[in-house]
Parts: sequence; structure tokens; C-alpha cells
Amino acid sequence: MANLFFFGTLRHLPLLELVLGRSGAALNAQPAKLPGHGVYQVAGQPFPAIEERAGATAEGILVQNLTPACLDALNFYEGGFGYALKPVTVQLEDGSTAPAEVYFPEPGLWQTAEPWDLAAWVEEWGALSLRAAEEVMAYHGRMSAEEVARCFPSVRRRAAAWLAAQARPGAPDRDLSRDVIVHSHTRAWLNFFAMEEMELQFRRYDGGMSPVMHRSAAMAGHAAVVLPYDPVRDQVLLVEQFRAPPFIMGEARPWMWEPVAGVIDPGETPEETAIREAQEEAGVTVERLEAVAQVYPSSGALAEFIHVFIGISDLSDVNGGGGVAGEGEDIRSKILSYEELMLGVDDQIYQDMPLVTAALWLSRHRERLRNARS
Repeated sequence: MANLFFFGTLRHLPLLELVLGRSGAALNAQPAKLPGHGVYQVAGQPFPAIEERAGATAEGILVQNLTPACLDALNFYEGGFGYALKPVTVQLEDGSTAPAEVYFPEPGLWQTAEPWDLAAWVEEWGALSLRAAEEVMAYHGRMSAEEVARCFPSVRRRAAAWLAAQARPGAPDRDLSRDVIVHSHTRAWLNFFAMEEMELQFRRYDGGMSPVMHRSAAMAGHAAVVLPYDPVRDQVLLVEQFRAPPFIMGEARPWMWEPVAGVIDPGETPEETAIREAQEEAGVTVERLEAVAQVYPSSGALAEFIHVFIGISDLSDVNGGGGVAGEGEDIRSKILSYEELMLGVDDQIYQDMPLVTAALWLSRHRERLRNARS
């Protein structure tokens, strides 16, 4: 049996319960402090780290009598992020002390900033972290902690996308609690994307339930797509890059002409993503965004929700671009007239659906956009 002191996100009992697979009533938990240490926000990350600091005191909880199975689950959840257990002595509320272990980060692993606030973290990141932990812990015993840690940014993005989907209004004539029955839910595979499977039934239009069906979805999250358009010059900018999925599918032309696109990071709006990606991929400064659509590009197979924009830009001033080398991006761009773009649409030379969608929207709104700049 082991005693652990939790100072950070695992102080949030719903998250600790999820990781351990145990309810709060089954946890021997009590408030505790670790003098000579402080808990600080990790710069650029939604979690804290603990550091030795003279005069500081780390607030937390002591959980006693954790089983080897519990330690295995905790080591899986924490181990891939450079945290390791070290022995300490904590103070309890009655003034007594108790031996415990704490997950300390590797020295120099993180740059820390201001003191960490648990309540503020729960408000901003609590629900997302619970959803992400569900996916992470589904791979306990199937993948190593290090393998899951490499996938964690995409896990977090999918969690944010799931919460955003839950927040959208439901259909007024449907009640998902009655109209969809999930018999099993399997997280089958995890990498940059993930594959999830369900056995489910849905309510048919005749009022009855469908047979139990096995269905799979490639989980991609949310993305922003922006077609830069210069209304003064009546030009658009396209980017081209190699796309592995069409190649895997057997496509003879896997280098695709597309609008700028990128996945939406947690805490980032679709608009912020579109503006950032336009600069990273094409060196374009977007002056204003025009919303085109919010859609599932392939709802029968792909769990991806995309926000499509036209980005009003000055295409005489394009600097940089090419993508982020660390993300394996190798991108070139070209500027073409509106007429050239629409000839390409009519001739069906473009294979990217968001590009065609944005182009067709532009054909309906082009005069308005041009007149606004005259």
C-alpha cells in the first residue's frame, strides 16, 4: 500500500476517481500540505508543477493505502509526462505529519509562472480534462505511458471538440436519452487521430428502434479552414501539400490544392485558428473573416467538424508561410484570379470539398465583398 500527496490536477476528485476507477467514498483522502514547496502554473500548458521554494507551502490532498493497481494506473496517467514519485513528509490538518510520495517533474522539464489556482483550473479545464482522461485511460494496459503522452495533444483537441459539440443546441424533435441506445463503446486505436466504435440503435422514422448496428468513426476533432481572398485584386490564394489519406486510399494525385486549414487547439476560437494558420501556412495576414459554413465534411465516416471562412486579405503582401517544419508540413502556395478559381471548380480539378464549398460561397458573395472595398 502507498500514500500519495496530490498537489495539482489530481486534487480534483472527479479526475482522480476517473483515473483510479474508484469513487470518492472509496478513497482515503484528506487535506494536507507540503511546506517548502509551491505549486506553479506551467508556462503555455493547462497544468501545474511543484517546485521547492523557501517560504512556500503546497496545498493538496493525501490519499492513503493505494493499491499496486492504483499506482499502476497513476503511473500510466502521469508517467508519460516526465513525472516520477519521490518521498516527502506532509503536514495534516491536526498538526501531525505523515510520509507520502509526490509526482515531481524532471528537473528543468517545465518553465513555471504564477502560482496555480485549482478553482480557476476547474472552471476552465476541468470538464475537458475529464473527457481527455476517459480516452487516455481507455488505453491503460494496451499502450505505454510514453506512447499515449505523444498522442495527448490530439486527445486534448478531441476532448475540446466533444465539449463544443455537446454545447450546440439539440434537435427539438429528438431526445438522445431515448432515441439513441449505446450498447458498447470501444476506443479501438489511438495516434494523431483515433478510431472509436459503438454498437448502437437509433429511433427510426416509424417510431421503432433500428437493429443493433456496429459503427466506427475516425476521430479528428475540430478544424478551421480559410480561403484568403483579396477583393481589390479579385484574387484568392491556395496552398498545396501532400495528403497521406488520399494516397493510402490509392489516389494518383495525393498533392492537394486546398484553402489554408488547421486543427483548433483547446482554448482557441475557430477565428483565431484561421488567422494563425493563414500566417503559418501561407504568410498571409487576414484582415477580416467572413463565415461560410460549420459542417461535417463526411458525416458517414469522419468525426470532424470544420469552420469554413473566407479571409479578406491583401495578397500583394504575402510573407513567409510554408507550414511548420516540426509538424511535418511542406506547403507551397499560389495566387490565382477569381475566374481561374471558378474555372477549376467547373472543370472539377479540385478534390478538396472545403475548397469547393468556399469557392461556391464566394461566387454568391463576391460582389458584396468587392463593393465594400470600393
